[in-house]
Parts: sequence; structure tokens; C-alpha cells
Amino acid sequence: MKEVIVVGGGPAGMSAAYAAAKQGNHVRLYEKNEKLGKKLYITGKGRCNVTNHCDIEELFQAMVSNEKFMYSSFYGYTNQDVIDFFEEWGCPLKTERGNRVFPVSDHSSDIIKTMERALNAAGVKIYLKEEIRQCLVMDEICIGVENIHGKKIFADKVILATGGCSYPTTGSDGKGIHMAEQVGHKVVPLRPALVPLNGKEEWIKDLQGLSLKNISITIYDEKRKKRYHDFGEMLFTHFGVSGPLILTASSYVAKELEQHPLFLEIDLKPALTEQQLDARILREWETQKNKQFKNSISALLPAKLIPVILNLSGIPLEKKINEISKEERSRLVRLLKALPLTLTSARGFEEAIITQGGISVKEVDPSTMGSKKISHLYFAGEMLDLDAV
Repeated sequence: MKEVIVVGGGPAGMSAAYAAAKQGNHVRLYEKNEKLGKKLYITGKGRCNVTNHCDIEELFQAMVSNEKFMYSSFYGYTNQDVIDFFEEWGCPLKTERGNRVFPVSDHSSDIIKTMERALNAAGVKIYLKEEIRQCLVMDEICIGVENIHGKKIFADKVILATGGCSYPTTGSDGKGIHMAEQVGHKVVPLRPALVPLNGKEEWIKDLQGLSLKNISITIYDEKRKKRYHDFGEMLFTHFGVSGPLILTASSYVAKELEQHPLFLEIDLKPALTEQQLDARILREWETQKNKQFKNSISALLPAKLIPVILNLSGIPLEKKINEISKEERSRLVRLLKALPLTLTSARGFEEAIITQGGISVKEVDPSTMGSKKISHLYFAGEMLDLDAV
């Protein structure tokens, strides 16, 4: 029986502790918070999106960084295995739109309780309010850890699972990544991902709270090279843009945004070509030729968006419909098909769902998660340079 220490009581640490105990090891789990799974409580708006019930190949497609590294993990312990684990331990799950898997109860606390039940049954010793500050390494072998009070705790194997930097109030402060760095591991720069983006235009504030559904977005660089494109929904905020489309886009463009601004175009009518949209506008205007332009597009857009579009169109508000030129109408069509917005930066870790970057996976064995530099040291979860949408 080996002595195993796991540092971090989030999903990665709890899973690692359970797996190690099931292999017949004596496992101690150290968590600096007053309870396990603190960040899990808030995931999925408190409902906890456990996994995705898709084909394994789709999981690889969802990876943003280092998907090949995950081959052993995804095939060695599949999403179906995750589902089976929770159901066998008394937490029924359900699959919703997009193959997202949630507990039937819609309470993330049930996921945490289930994991705690499994840990206790496997004989894992849990130490709460116990912060670890460094790994103990001798002759390139990890022999244990040291807590913040200077107490040395020895073990045969150490698993670090301390998370990234997103939502630092839950304990994810990046210190575990620094612990790995201290013993010689390379760290790929950390940045917020799945995070809202800041916008430059003043009119963004006027749209705060507006949610747009069934739209498409395209993000370009200054040379008009396409950086991201997708269809779905987004949200305007007082600082810029958020919502599912933007959060996903951030994982692909946040790094570039650190260097220079990018340009977002929102297609408000993706189901229509420019010609079809022009024809629709002409039909709308057929019966209101004497109306002023400012009163003519209410059927096309959400109320909050109308003043912004009117202003950006450059068409005089008082102008009669029958006086609007073809060129002005074309300008309006282009605006509806490509509402332009300048992205200046990503928001911070406080608003990020995940962390991009972390311990370089080139220095980690993908089949064991063991360090290639320090024997008997292992890593799990978000502290590794892995992220997905």
C-alpha cells in the first residue's frame, strides 16, 4: 500500500483521490477551503454541467489546446464512465439540449455530495482548511509536501490538482501552478478563457442587457483575416459583449487581443442573403412610403437595437421612406448583415470560466499524468495547459 497525497479538492482532485484509493493506496486529500468542490457549486449556474454525452471524437473537436494529449484520458475514462460513476453512486443524471449532462435534481451540491460519499467509502482521508505551499523534492523525486505552517508531510506519490486562476474567490489562485514551476516545470502563460470581451464603441452601453438569438458572428484582424465564426446567441453588457458565442470565441482570440484590437461583425439576419434582406425591407416599406425612416424598421429588430441602427445607418431620421436612395438602403442592409464592433481586450480571471495555459504538457506523460522531470509527482485538471469550449 502506497501513501498518496492529493493537493486540491475540486473535481480533478476528488477524482484523482478516489481513483488512487480504489487502486489500493492510502490517500490523503488536502483542501485549503472549508469544503470540497467550492467552484463546483457555482458551475452551470449552480446546476453543474457534469459532462457531455457526445461521441469521443466530438470531445476532441471541443479542445482548444493540446487535444492529442487527451487521447489516453478520453479513451481510458470516457464520458459514459463519468455518467455511470454518478448513477452508480446514487446521483441520477439527465441529458439536455446540446448533449449537456446535469443532475436530475438541478443541484450542483448533489454532485459534490456524491463524490464525497465515494471518497469516504474508498477510505480517503480528507483534510479541510489545510493549505499546501510547496512540493518536497530530493534527487528529482517528490517525497511529499509542506503546508503553509512549515509542516512536512511525506508520501510515496503526490498529485497536484489545484486548478487554474478563474474565479479566484473559490480558491483558484494559481499557487499550485507556481509550486510546479518551483520544482522546474515550464508554465505556458496563463490567461482568462471562456470570458466576456471588452468593446470600444460608446453605443454598446445603450444595449446593455440585450440578448440576441439566432445570429452569427465573425471576428477579423486588422488585415480582414477571419479569426472566428459561429452561429448562436450573445449578450451586450455595459463594457462589451458576452453570452455563449462570445465566451467560446474568447478561447480562440484572447491571446491575440493581448497584442492588438480585433473586429467583430454581427450578422443580425444570418438566414437571409443581402439580396433577400433588401427584398424584405422593400416589402416592409411598400405600405409605409410616407413614413419617416426612424419609424420604419421596428418590425426588423429588437426595440433596444433600433436607435443604434438608425444612428449608424447615416440615413437622416426624418427622411421619408420614398426618398431613401438605393445606396442608403444598401448601407442599411450591410449594417444589419455586419454590425461592426471593435474588441479591445478580454475581461479578467474574476469573470473567466476557465484558465488557458498552465503546466506544459510536453513535460507530462499523457498516459499517467506523471511529471517527466520529477519522479512520483503527478498533475490533474485545469493546472495543465489544456482547455476546451
